[in-house]
Amino acid sequence: MDAAALRAMQAPIKDRYKSDPKAGMITLRAKGTLDDTNIACKVETGRALAVAGLHPATGGSGLELCSGDMLLEALVACAGVTVKAVATALEIPLRSGRVSAEGDLDFRGTLGVAKDAPVGFAQIRLCFDLDTDAPQDKLDQLLKLTERYCVVYQTIRNGPPVEVKLARA
Repeated sequence: MDAAALRAMQAPIKDRYKSDPKAGMITLRAKGTLDDTNIACKVETGRALAVAGLHPATGGSGLELCSGDMLLEALVACAGVTVKAVATALEIPLRSGRVSAEGDLDFRGTLGVAKDAPVGFAQIRLCFDLDTDAPQDKLDQLLKLTERYCVVYQTIRNGPPVEVKLARA
């Protein structure tokens, strides 16, 4: 897809959202079912069933997916799509590219071993390795706009309010 095709595809969507701001507000959903026998949760991904379990650092077998890894994978997926869309819109040719994310966790926090140890990622690093001849100023703009428009990155960075409820089934 080139920049013109991307603009043509998105123009009616953007016009609709400009004329009807409420149309741009969409609720995404995720669902999971607790496993009956293991410490695991079966997450419906829309394409397959992903079974998340304990990370080996907390006693897991390593056979199930780790939700921390899944968070990083979601970041990589969103950032990869975003950088590709922005590069297309800016007409920055990319021969190839790799996106990676890594995050540091202190598992003493999640296991309740040390009250001063945080629960969650202490730091996340997102890296783009792009094969391109584009000048540095274009790459700087690409990174800036990718950060601005990547939904998962912005969600992690800005931490929106999260409401938590518990109900009886």
